[in-house]
Amino acid sequence: MELGLKGKNVIVTGGGSNIGRAIVLAFAAEGANITIAELAPAQGDAVAAEVARLDTGSRVKVIQTDVTDRTQVGKMVEQSIAEFGSVDILVNNVGWTIDRLFMEKPPEEHEKEVAVNLWSPINCIHAVLPHMIERQSGSIVSISSDAGRMGEYREAVYSACKGGVIALSKAIARETGRHGLRLNVVCPGLIVPPDEEEISPESMWNQMRDIFTDEVLERVERAYILRRMGNAGEIANAVVFLASDAASFITGQTLSVSGGYTMM
Repeated sequence: MELGLKGKNVIVTGGGSNIGRAIVLAFAAEGANITIAELAPAQGDAVAAEVARLDTGSRVKVIQTDVTDRTQVGKMVEQSIAEFGSVDILVNNVGWTIDRLFMEKPPEEHEKEVAVNLWSPINCIHAVLPHMIERQSGSIVSISSDAGRMGEYREAVYSACKGGVIALSKAIARETGRHGLRLNVVCPGLIVPPDEEEISPESMWNQMRDIFTDEVLERVERAYILRRMGNAGEIANAVVFLASDAASFITGQTLSVSGGYTMM
């Protein structure tokens, strides 16, 4: 299948580790140029070095960005356009949570969940839309979660934010379809970065590894119909497809890539 991504220009937020890293590498394998918007630029640089080793002709620019800050996001998009000439695809990948019961979470954790999981895609979409509308072309794929489709135990505010990402994407798809824009959503299952993968100092997995012990992960595997955990590459494949010309008549859709955990 021809995905038509060679030479396309892509922004991936949080492209320095785990799912974001896999998304960057998948676009690079197709010959796309990528801006990695990353709070921890050293992690982005490490992924950029991996892309260089692929030798596909893909170019990468790492821009330190706090995607919860609309001013920083606007500057990042401007720098990306200056570097590559356009933004054809935006992938809203950044996410953050710590699993706790709703009443056990301090207010600052709730606030961070809303800022990272909901405000960041709002900021990024708001920044790229004028450019995409002017060009009458663009694809936006946002990472949500099955928590946003069903409501997940110990993830109340995270679930609310991820449900918001789905609704946001559908609403903007309706508003901008006449301009040739497409917005879709991918809902991963639990994707635990391998122990050998370096992760950002800001990554939620610095705290979550203690929660998801081997015993807990065994229970998670039994909850999936396919009876196994997924990996970041499987999420990236879905993102790249939805972003590509191969999905040119798909918009406003939500795809769970979670081993059958939810069937909605």
